[in-house]
Amino acid sequence: MTLIIGGGVYGAAVAWHLARRGEAVELLEAKTVASGASGGPGRRGVRANCRDHRELPLMARARALWPTLHEQLGTDPLFERTGHLQLIERPVDMPRAETRAALQSRFGIATSYLSEGAMRELEPDVASFVKAALHCPDDGVAFHAATTRAYADNAVMAGATIREGVTVDRLVTRDGKVVAVATTDGDEIPVPGRLFVLANSGVRSLIAPWLDLPTWNLALQVLVSKPLAENPVRHLVGHASRTLSLKREPDGRLMISGGRLGHWDYATGRGTPIPEEIAANVADAVAVYPSLEGIEIETADTGHLEAESIDSIPMVDHLPGNPHVVYAAGWTGHGWAIAPAVAELLADWALEGRRPELLAPFAFDRFAIGR
Repeated sequence: MTLIIGGGVYGAAVAWHLARRGEAVELLEAKTVASGASGGPGRRGVRANCRDHRELPLMARARALWPTLHEQLGTDPLFERTGHLQLIERPVDMPRAETRAALQSRFGIATSYLSEGAMRELEPDVASFVKAALHCPDDGVAFHAATTRAYADNAVMAGATIREGVTVDRLVTRDGKVVAVATTDGDEIPVPGRLFVLANSGVRSLIAPWLDLPTWNLALQVLVSKPLAENPVRHLVGHASRTLSLKREPDGRLMISGGRLGHWDYATGRGTPIPEEIAANVADAVAVYPSLEGIEIETADTGHLEAESIDSIPMVDHLPGNPHVVYAAGWTGHGWAIAPAVAELLADWALEGRRPELLAPFAFDRFAIGR
């Protein structure tokens, strides 16, 4: 029996992988499936380009899964291959991009450093000061909420139980071993076998009696424009020196994001956009694509907390003294793309009883003194 805390993409996907392999699974979600960082407007990037090198093997594995994931889940296509361009305007960023192209290619991720002419063939409407780009042609975008719900629906069809509206307040121990989880309603739910703590922004507080995770929570800003008569953005686009990410939506809208923040009110559990941050995000988009001048924002969303990690890669490990409890947190806003691969590996960990080698770089002991 496996108990899972968190109904985002990781919790739902692990539940599906385990249930379809005959494991009894119960998933607890505080609100509704895909209501946290796996939800929200628009689509999410499925990006290998410019990742930490420790994530590249996971990304290579995930990219092999994304194109046909909808077939396994019995749903409409979820992934669109658009290619990713990281735009470069400063000469100081060019040598790093050339080195990164070589590194990513060694991991089996086709990547090219493009000079200005080659870059403009792919993105002809960028500003004149953009001089180069790093190009990952197999990257793309995916419908994140739809993907998460499809995982959850398939988990239920395979025999898993999903309980929404159940908030876990703490882990209950006996003689140092986690034996149950306590909910805010005063219930205790036994942990008869394995426990996955996959509640993203809530993981740090749940495991605080054992570890002080070097993570913190952010209300990341996502803007979606009104439909554009002509959308100049042709790829999934990032930028080497601006806080900017652009995604072309299928209905003529443009998503503008990249890491700017809103304000999160923990008392109400709601995020509020900050006007200055909205203006700054739009200004960067217009600077890089001048034809976006006058773009109107239809949605400004800061309603989904993300857990940021101190070294920008996640922590995936078992709880000290509790090998049956595995936690994962600190996805830093880009854990979405590797989710299909990581979820499979977490299920393997549960059923085989040992950590998969590809997850070893994400152990907590990488922060150990003298390591």
